[in-house]
Amino acid sequence: MKQHFKRVLLLTVACLLASCGSSSPVAGTGSGADGSGPIYGSAIQVLSNRADLISGGDALVQIVLPAGTPASAVTVSLNGSDVSPQFSFTASGAYMGLVSGMVLGRNTITANYPGGSSSYALINHPNGGPVLAGPQQMPWTCQQTAVDAQCNQPPAYSFLYISSNPLKQGFQAYDPADPPSDVAGTTTDNGVRVPFIVRVETGYQDRDQYKIAALYQPGKPWTAVAPQAQFNHKLLISHGALCGASFEPGTAPSVTNYAAPFGLLAGLPVTVGPNSLQYALGAGFVVMSTALDNSAHDCDVAIQAESLIMAKERVIEQYGTLRYTMGSGCSGGSLALQWIANAYPGIYQGILPTCSFPDAWSTVTQVADYHLLVTYFGDLALGVGGTSGVPWTPVQAAAVEGSDLPLNAVFDNIGLFPAFVPSNVCPGTTAATVYNAQTNPGGDRCGPTDLGINVFAPRAPAVWTAVEKKLGHGFAGIAADNVGVQYGLSALQQGSITPHMFLDLNTRIGGLNIDIQASPDRLVADQPALANAYRSGMINEANNLDQTAIIDCRGPDPGLGHDAYRAFAIRARLDRETGGHANQLIWEGPALIFGDAACNQNGLIAMDRWLAAVENDHSPAPLAQRIVSDKPSDLGDACFDGVGNQLSANLCGERIVPIYGTARTAAGEAITTDANKCQLKPLNRGDNYGSIPFTDAQWAQMQTLFPGGVCDFSKPGVDQQPTIPWQTYQDARGNAIYGGTPLPAPPVNSGGGWASPAFGRPASI
Repeated sequence: MKQHFKRVLLLTVACLLASCGSSSPVAGTGSGADGSGPIYGSAIQVLSNRADLISGGDALVQIVLPAGTPASAVTVSLNGSDVSPQFSFTASGAYMGLVSGMVLGRNTITANYPGGSSSYALINHPNGGPVLAGPQQMPWTCQQTAVDAQCNQPPAYSFLYISSNPLKQGFQAYDPADPPSDVAGTTTDNGVRVPFIVRVETGYQDRDQYKIAALYQPGKPWTAVAPQAQFNHKLLISHGALCGASFEPGTAPSVTNYAAPFGLLAGLPVTVGPNSLQYALGAGFVVMSTALDNSAHDCDVAIQAESLIMAKERVIEQYGTLRYTMGSGCSGGSLALQWIANAYPGIYQGILPTCSFPDAWSTVTQVADYHLLVTYFGDLALGVGGTSGVPWTPVQAAAVEGSDLPLNAVFDNIGLFPAFVPSNVCPGTTAATVYNAQTNPGGDRCGPTDLGINVFAPRAPAVWTAVEKKLGHGFAGIAADNVGVQYGLSALQQGSITPHMFLDLNTRIGGLNIDIQASPDRLVADQPALANAYRSGMINEANNLDQTAIIDCRGPDPGLGHDAYRAFAIRARLDRETGGHANQLIWEGPALIFGDAACNQNGLIAMDRWLAAVENDHSPAPLAQRIVSDKPSDLGDACFDGVGNQLSANLCGERIVPIYGTARTAAGEAITTDANKCQLKPLNRGDNYGSIPFTDAQWAQMQTLFPGGVCDFSKPGVDQQPTIPWQTYQDARGNAIYGGTPLPAPPVNSGGGWASPAFGRPASI
């Protein structure tokens, strides 16, 4: 069936049974010579990734040799074949090589040298994936240039340059065979002066596109063992926007041009203020992006993390080891930054969210509520009625919506809500192939819900619709709910609306069904989807987020769905989960949505100083503590003028950046806004209603309307729980582990190339 998820053919059961040895999903813990235990070589270090998450058939490996050992005295083999020629000494004296030619599954590297020998087991996954995200979405239509069913193709390279001619702004095409005469120079932050020429590598991993850009000297070699001198060993990851799903490869976000928020929202490559990616490249950073980390193309935390894991491995294996990694993105890009940083801490060391969202699934409640409210109110400004049985003014509607900006609900309903409707055509589908409950029930279900079936799990048979029964399987569960929500409660309490209006609203508002269509009944969250959303980080609880430095750029929102409160929602979650928020800075300004035209670049420069300070702190204190204690003293919350100048070392305040709420905060929820299903409490006429003049008949209507009780937002949400870091959604045979299971501790001596020792290694911090 089309919506079933399948393990790719390259990673077959036969391969795993023949090559992996162990049935454990943990690579690097395969059987030893007697078939009973792991092989970990104390002299062998796998640098480019965890040894159990290797992909693409190669790994950057270092062998620690006794002092003075010549290369001629060392023999290195992979699965019994000599790979010694792939090793050499670095300028610093490390014996290192990119070991290629691995088979799928278990591989053993053995090193023999005077006075000792060592062996190490790794698990190699297909370049087309998956690695940990579980069975991949099907059907999937590869790009026309793909060489196989996993969308693989050789990487392509192009060159750009910055001109010394001030009339030529931005990057220009560069032909190494006919180099232009107007190439500008740049001095990197490690003091190397080179021509400002950038090479862009475009390739495919995990069935989708990646891009890697680096300051490059054409005609000169570059390997991970001997990088070109201008590389500063820092990585910046660029992200896209929005939230959606696809059934075909996409285009990785730009690695040379920072598209400002207005450009992102309009789909245009518009730059506002300085180009922070150009700055980073000129300073010696490698800049990377993947299509799967464009949330509009793939809004799933596990797949996004998998894509970054694979792409970072590629960077380390081809360009060199890393000191630290930063991420940058607006809107859906900020969403990716923050939920990946919490669910897979260590992928980034610092993040630069702009016009931020904490995640997709705590935002879903707001988007769904706005859809229901817009349906109820209609277009009050134009006098177009909805389903309301009583007259409403725009001011009263805004009070129910939690915002002074009625446009916000309309924008959310037009711009954000359709992405979650499974019957809407998304990339890789057509009107003929997409799901339709009546005409094509087995069609492709678009949207983040069904994309995330490995996380959410299929719905239980007890709640299947007639369509699901006919298909013989459940759709992905929904991790949102509006049972017990008293829409407009604060407006009622403040006297802005009458009890009659309150009752009419809550009687008529209804909910959504599994197809995200209007239903007269309230939406009931599916189990275990709700619990899995918290465990996976699809709802970002921020409980691991203190291990990442954050600078959030934030401006006023005129009703375009990018509410300023969301930066403070992350702050409130950090306070609740970690006891403070000193690792998160909020930089405000008057520029719409993004605060300040230079905020992204200024944040990059400040973050670089911040992470360098942490890198140089070798104390035994936990990373979260060092991120706070090593923060430069001049960095904190700040207010900017919109064009790059700091006005104060405090937030701008409500007059410049007003903080509005949501329909849920107007119903009593805290600014954390992550109780996707509230716990209920019995109706009590004296509780929260005070002197509100309910008649006996109206109170009887309340009891009928809320038979199970109303939301008690003083308690955690139903199934609300911390995000479990570094989960995998597949077992060793490629079967789905719905809801995920934590990866074990990383194999020893692996992942050391991801960041300087002060930051720890993947899944170990």
